[in-house]
Amino acid sequence: MILTGGLKSLLPHVLRRIIRCNRLSISNTSGMAEGYKQANVVILHESLADDFEKFCHANNGPLPLLYRSKPGDWKCPSLSSDSDIRTDCLQYKIYEHGACTGSLKSLKEYSEQLKDMVTFYLGCSFSFEKAVQNAGIPVRNVEQKCNVSMYKTAVPCYSVSTFRCNLVVTMRPIPESKLEAAVLATWESKEAHGAPIHMGDPGLLGIQDLSKPDYGDPVHLHPGDIPVFWACGVTGVEAVINCRAPLAFTHSPGCMFITDLKNDNVTVRSSREAPQVHCISQDPLHYSIVSAEAAQKIKTLETLIGIDPGDRGIIHLHRQDELLKACLSISHARSVLITTGFPTHFAYEPPEENDGPPGALAIAAILQALEKEVAIVTDQRAMNLNKKIIEEAVQLGILKRPVLLLSYQRESADSALMFLCENGNPGRPRFDHLIAIERAGMAADGNYYNARKVNIKHLVDPIDELFLAAQTIPGVTTTGVGDGGNELGMGKVKDAVKKHIKDGDVIACDVEADFTIVAGVSNWGGYAIACALYILSTCEIHDRYLRKAVGFPPLAKKGIWLSALPSVSKEEKLLKTLAQHGVRSGKTASLEMEVDGLPFYNTHSLVIEKLL
Repeated sequence: MILTGGLKSLLPHVLRRIIRCNRLSISNTSGMAEGYKQANVVILHESLADDFEKFCHANNGPLPLLYRSKPGDWKCPSLSSDSDIRTDCLQYKIYEHGACTGSLKSLKEYSEQLKDMVTFYLGCSFSFEKAVQNAGIPVRNVEQKCNVSMYKTAVPCYSVSTFRCNLVVTMRPIPESKLEAAVLATWESKEAHGAPIHMGDPGLLGIQDLSKPDYGDPVHLHPGDIPVFWACGVTGVEAVINCRAPLAFTHSPGCMFITDLKNDNVTVRSSREAPQVHCISQDPLHYSIVSAEAAQKIKTLETLIGIDPGDRGIIHLHRQDELLKACLSISHARSVLITTGFPTHFAYEPPEENDGPPGALAIAAILQALEKEVAIVTDQRAMNLNKKIIEEAVQLGILKRPVLLLSYQRESADSALMFLCENGNPGRPRFDHLIAIERAGMAADGNYYNARKVNIKHLVDPIDELFLAAQTIPGVTTTGVGDGGNELGMGKVKDAVKKHIKDGDVIACDVEADFTIVAGVSNWGGYAIACALYILSTCEIHDRYLRKAVGFPPLAKKGIWLSALPSVSKEEKLLKTLAQHGVRSGKTASLEMEVDGLPFYNTHSLVIEKLL
């Protein structure tokens, strides 16, 4: 028997010859033939081959097709010079009607059946291990001399005919400081599954216990390691099982076919296109990916809305990259709850100001276009007003359909939990993300103050409690948008508000959001969120990460997303509608075409044009 020492430096044709002679004492090919591509293998009857190829193309993250043989062809000339697929994998699995009926070292005894069968060679993540190591990143399973861990997920693949299954992933522990390096080392290796499809809590993929992989071996995480998941070719094995073919063969997971193809060191096309990694949640731990180009566009939006036309000192409240991180989190959300409403004009009916609702509707419009669930929660006394505004927003073409409108009242200690979660169960939240935009926020003394230090608590329902409760619910993230520091969510920058904003020691909101977006006018923050979500949705790197590299990019929907964005024309019509309902400018109480005392034309209209 030949032992493992030195196998990583052997040439592929030598390794295949040794494997063919059954002279290896190893259980997997991870770390072997460094720098050469390895392949998953699926062998099916020719009648199933066309559908399986379509299945591969529809799910090319887990199933990058390297080569499809002709029926009965045991060689793959484009991948290797002298191979025989019947003998050149360490071990094979045989499947009959969906059941694994055995493991084999050779398929030669099935040579007659193989004459009517087609072999698919699919890319493997073992191929990028050398690139990962060259980037200074440890490959823990190689260090621990074991197979990589593979898990079935709850993520469905795109189905084709009888081929349907959930995605299978490999997991590699990566030190947190090396996450972006790991993405950069693998993202262009499309034939080896490319960039990771998830980084962080395995529960978000439906994986309950990392110590119990479905295939391969458990790999130990070192302190500071983050579980990072790549799409895996064993997805093809699951597809074979579920199609229940009378006879099929696959490689045994981890026992790959080693090709003669070198992993060419791919250089990043440009720094603009390179992926970046950002943490978007601590509980559960969750990272997201975006291209440098898209990230820079969103940072530019953040700069555009950060001007201080009222000279109130808001520049001191800014937190860098909050817009980017908030929108990455919203992009991953399934269901979003929005709140707005600042009844600053207590002497008028209605007391609402016109900063907030337009921004909230701009966010709701893009969320509808992105096919996310969206609802708005507001004060009970303002329900009829908001219902009319939403109906007219639909008529104006701002919204595609009405948004669910809710109110919240504190009736018991667990009212907020009951509102946010099914039956009050924190494990079943109704919303993934809460957004407050120009919403009156509770100060440290329990009151609510407008910018003139007037207590308006009698006009405000305790929606803050939802944001406080969200802090205790894993998987629910919050964003606050404001322009003065007294808005819900601004508690994250309350020290700066107290120091730099007039009367900040009294009016500062005490309730934090996970992300705080500070804008010269809060509506601008809403417009920027809508534009940023569009940028993320059209970013190929981010879209692939959202899709978990299965299915197809939703290119046909780009026009729908674009039409949902705010425009000068839409916002002009909406502002006129608000004035007709008596909703006034915040600073002056005017019903003219202005917001926060600033004229719509040549101020707000110019900001909208710049954002777009």
